[in-house]
Amino acid sequence: MPQLTILPSGKTIAASEGQTLLELILAAGENIPHKCDGNAKCGSCHIFLQSGRKSVSKLSPLENEKLDSIVGVGSKSRLACQCRITGTEDISVELLGFGSGL
Repeated sequence: MPQLTILPSGKTIAASEGQTLLELILAAGENIPHKCDGNAKCGSCHIFLQSGRKSVSKLSPLENEKLDSIVGVGSKSRLACQCRITGTEDISVELLGFGSGL
């Protein structure tokens, strides 16, 4: 079972296959915007996946399309609502703060 580390707070939480990063981040008590309830329509849950790419789902066409419309996207960008746990490697994500995905 992989561990998810959330930066900058350093909180960690155990992750199970099938969970989204958004679900895990909220379960850890972190405050992350998620205006469209996980439907990849708003981009407000934009995060940077710092490590653990092998333990998460691949970028879907829907997620890629939304990321293309967001300012500040980089090679580590993901939408927390679309990124599901699929492996056992530990993961770390960086929260970008309010309004970064708008």
